[in-house]
Amino acid sequence: MSSSYSGNIKFTIFGQSHSPAIGVTVEGFPAGFAPDFEELAAFMARRAPGQSELSTPRKEADTPEFVSGLFEGKICGAPLTAIIRNTNARSKDYSELLAKPRPGHADYTANVKYGGAQDYTGGGHFSGRLTAPLCIVGGLCKQLLKKEDISVDARIKEIGGIEDETAMKEAILKAKAQGDSLGGIVECVVSGAPAGLGETMFGGMESRISQLVFGIPAVKGVEFGAGFAAARLRGSENNDPFEMIDGKVVTKTNNCGGILGGITNGMPLVFRVAIKPTPSIAKEQDTVNLLTGENTKLSVVGRHDPCIVPRAVPCIEAAAAITIYDALLEAGKVNA
Repeated sequence: MSSSYSGNIKFTIFGQSHSPAIGVTVEGFPAGFAPDFEELAAFMARRAPGQSELSTPRKEADTPEFVSGLFEGKICGAPLTAIIRNTNARSKDYSELLAKPRPGHADYTANVKYGGAQDYTGGGHFSGRLTAPLCIVGGLCKQLLKKEDISVDARIKEIGGIEDETAMKEAILKAKAQGDSLGGIVECVVSGAPAGLGETMFGGMESRISQLVFGIPAVKGVEFGAGFAAARLRGSENNDPFEMIDGKVVTKTNNCGGILGGITNGMPLVFRVAIKPTPSIAKEQDTVNLLTGENTKLSVVGRHDPCIVPRAVPCIEAAAAITIYDALLEAGKVNA
């Protein structure tokens, strides 16, 4: 399974949803960096399950245990490894899934790929639970970016087509009561990133960010700046005019989302992410029995989010923070 990212920051995410622990091993953080563990815990808590009626009732503390790479509270240069213990798994809820794949899940494709050897409980390595280790790396990158006066902030733009916050919550609870789920859109803004990060073509910042964002389960689309709306504009409308303010080149608008030719232009980097509805729903759905070859029905049991969008927000921030810090290292623009 492809679970490693290799840039100037290198990391591998390991574990499964119901394995004894999940975790990550990271290389490339600067020696001498002293993480703020309280700040990291607060960031991790934003993604953690079981915190409200809008999320899964599965409760996990999501507290990282650092088992290597630290000495006297600082990064010591050795690979940094952190684990998060799974303490509240209920594997019996998934006893049917090897024979009856859940619609919208990776159960069927994983079974084809790995011949039934995959861990299917809780989604195994395909589970959104594996975004917790991603948030460890991203949370630390956010702290390193703060030292460079760069911020990464995401927010919910809409859920189920609704933009009003109160109405969003009501819609989620209504879908939950109906045994259904909702998706939505998350917008992320990176402020303070210098011009010149990224490369042309396959090394562009859109490609780099998208690579990590699409590693987050439930992500179905990414757009930068005006995104798909740019296809309905004229060039005179979509182009961002340049101007000089206090000796700095800026643009009057930001339809490009802070990226031109794959390279940052110094304006805020803006992108939006489409999150699909949680596929685990209580409503009865059509599926097949892989053992008998017959059509059948399935109602998903267990504990699931009626809407994963709120918990996806810090994951999107983590993906962006990792990408930006990695690009800073590549460009040699990290302050000593």
